[in-house]
Amino acid sequence: MLRLYDTATREVRELAMREPGTVSMYLCGPTVYGPPHLGHGRATLVYDVLRRYLEWTGIRVRLVSNITDIDDKIIERANREARPWQDITHRCEDVWFEAMGRLGVARPTDVPHATEYVEQMVAMIGQLVEIGRAYPTDDGVYLSVETVEDYGLLANQSLDDLLAGGGEREVYGAEQKRHPADFALWKLSKPGEPSWPSPWGDGRPGWHSECVVMSLDLLGEGFDLHCGGMDLKFPHHENERAQAVALGKRFANHWMHNGFVVDAEGEKMSKSLGNVANLLDLTEHYDPRAYRMLLLQSHYRGPVAVGQDNIDASVKALAGLDAFAARTAGVAGAEPDGDVLARFRDRMDDDLDTPAAMALLFDTVRRANAALDAGGAEAASLVAAVHEMCTAVGLELKAGGDVPAEAAAKAAALDAARAAKDYAAADALRAELQADGWTVETTKAGTTLRR
Repeated sequence: MLRLYDTATREVRELAMREPGTVSMYLCGPTVYGPPHLGHGRATLVYDVLRRYLEWTGIRVRLVSNITDIDDKIIERANREARPWQDITHRCEDVWFEAMGRLGVARPTDVPHATEYVEQMVAMIGQLVEIGRAYPTDDGVYLSVETVEDYGLLANQSLDDLLAGGGEREVYGAEQKRHPADFALWKLSKPGEPSWPSPWGDGRPGWHSECVVMSLDLLGEGFDLHCGGMDLKFPHHENERAQAVALGKRFANHWMHNGFVVDAEGEKMSKSLGNVANLLDLTEHYDPRAYRMLLLQSHYRGPVAVGQDNIDASVKALAGLDAFAARTAGVAGAEPDGDVLARFRDRMDDDLDTPAAMALLFDTVRRANAALDAGGAEAASLVAAVHEMCTAVGLELKAGGDVPAEAAAKAAALDAARAAKDYAAADALRAELQADGWTVETTKAGTTLRR
């Protein structure tokens, strides 16, 4: 069974399913006011891998990932550019899904928009006010965190510790708050800002109220898994959870958070390649699969540096896999090696240990190539196992890659010549490819070609 680290309990534990055979999963989606960056890409790819793996094992996944289409940052950009805020949100949402499509991220089962749920948010806030867990002020409505007994659970700190540890920069704000950590559920709008009616005055929902309403509406109480980046753990996810707890509702059963994208010095960042400012830039300059490969070779909970060296290494690794796919295009019909797939599942079930799973994948490619060279009977089942593992993590192989069929055929012939120890023929084929402008790299895994 799949075991994942749970931020709330601080242990790796089995992912329990409220409904056997189905995982209900909520992923905090983008606030659509600008292009998606590398940190956004990491989060969506991590949970796309998880979703694909679950589905590969036969489990149905209902993934809800929202669009925050009303927020202070959206309003600020609209005012700065003198544009309707809807123009910004519609365009940025299109860019978001374009980037996700290039990365091969499957579209969520449901994509709720915050603006579609304002009426339900007003109703929830009204309930919190009615039971004394929230209170109105001159600028909005706030949740009283002192009424939530275990506030700070996801941060693993008490309310006093959060404040003593420098949380003031996150929690101080309106003068009328009863406690510095109280947070806005409803914000009264200023003249000219987008607004919706409420019993406390025209305004808009606070960010933390959006996800709790959408997740409970679409997935119901006690849904299985709530996901997002480490930066959302506190205060956003804690504040979502606090509202559900204050209402006496069961919220997420399991909390999963991925690590940051960092620079060479280990500082959190959203971009780190000189010619890459966002995800669309990355997919225009490099094979879009390279980012998935890079992240698969890093554990989801740790920080990951994204730079020229490891992007290039990922591109090279993909070229090797594509060459393997080209070489084995005619090998079909065998059952995947059961021992390999069992070991693959063991690694993936152990807190989504994709680095170990990828090590197994490349070792299986090496074994399959050796078996093909030797004419071994096990080659076909190893080839099938490689393809199964790639499918399980959403890694698409291109049998021809970006290499024309004629060049790919010469590369395959070069490998065959080397296997037959006909080194003169292999050298002649290498020279032909190089004359055609290809860089030819030959390893135990086979020959790869790059312009």
